[in-house]
Amino acid sequence: MERKVPSFELDERLRRFRDLMDATDPDWELAAILGKVDLYYFTGTMQDGMLLVPRDGDACLWVRRSYERAMDESLFPQMRRMRSYRDAAAGTTSIPETVHLETEQVPLATYGRLQKHFGFRDARPLDRQVLRARAVKSRYELDLMERSGEIHRRALEERVPEIMEEGMTEAELTSGLYALMMEEGHQGIVRFGMFESEVLLGLIGFGESSIYPTYLDSPGGNAGMAPAIPLLGSRTRRLGRGDLVFIDIGCGFAGYHTDKTMTYVFGGEMPDEAVAAHERCVAIQDEISRLLAPGAVPSAIYDLITADLDPAFLENFMGFGNRRVQFLGHGIGLEIAEEPVIARGFNEPLEAGMTIALEPKKGIARVGMVGIENTFVVSPGGGRSITGWHPGLMKVG
Repeated sequence: MERKVPSFELDERLRRFRDLMDATDPDWELAAILGKVDLYYFTGTMQDGMLLVPRDGDACLWVRRSYERAMDESLFPQMRRMRSYRDAAAGTTSIPETVHLETEQVPLATYGRLQKHFGFRDARPLDRQVLRARAVKSRYELDLMERSGEIHRRALEERVPEIMEEGMTEAELTSGLYALMMEEGHQGIVRFGMFESEVLLGLIGFGESSIYPTYLDSPGGNAGMAPAIPLLGSRTRRLGRGDLVFIDIGCGFAGYHTDKTMTYVFGGEMPDEAVAAHERCVAIQDEISRLLAPGAVPSAIYDLITADLDPAFLENFMGFGNRRVQFLGHGIGLEIAEEPVIARGFNEPLEAGMTIALEPKKGIARVGMVGIENTFVVSPGGGRSITGWHPGLMKVG
């Protein structure tokens, strides 16, 4: 295997999760974790199985498939084989009436099978506690994110111009970009923290394609290949001189992601309105980044920044038309769109080691989506970018 998560790292993650459960739900007795990403976070392997975490006693990873691979990949101290949940229930000494589950992820049919074999009466959520545990990155995790960030920076700030050609389609740029990213070390997929959202890269478009509606909770857009494939890029939209090129993609290394947006101007000039809006977005990113220090409150940052924006600029800010998102930045790690979020309602102070993608953007009619995005680490001196600092609107051709 390329890399095993160290034992001390797994121990610390489980300790932090238990502390959060004690603080938020003092009467909890048993947590069952089934989500693939969460299983990887706590055990270092991503299998068809279930992690049972009792309040008192050792946690156990029950694996249906593949137990052999789990044993090869993971340093988790206690793993057992199961054919079905019946085996795990029989091997669990004490099953309470209420079990804590990832209610955002566990399907109703799976819940029914768990309830049948374990015999609990009720379930309560543990999603928020897991996300809060994952929000603060260790040095081990930051090293992986910094590797991803350097791949991201090289690809978008240095190498993308070499693959842009007049007349190429969005789909051709996307395929070339994917090959380039893989060559640089990208893990091949990008995971989003929303249901059924695993993609290859992200949003890539020419001109107004970048403000076309999308199901992703993102300021930008993408026309996509077809209604069934609303991603990757059109096979018919071709790159012309004077086009804005919008690339908003994730990158990953060994499971950990960064998020970055770069804009390019192909063979021409942007209207003054678009340039001014873009420069304002870059200034907003820089202003927010200086505020990303331990103790800062995300909702207060959001209110401070948006209060300083005039009504004319707010029109089509963080989206286009009525498709505006209600945040300025989002947490990132094993998935894109984690906690914390720079938005109203997120009132828990930031901590050192949290990682946040800032993405102030603005849609411009007949031009597309301008703006910027980089991934930052919360630190005492403010946010530290791990994906570069190029201001965007890079001239190509």
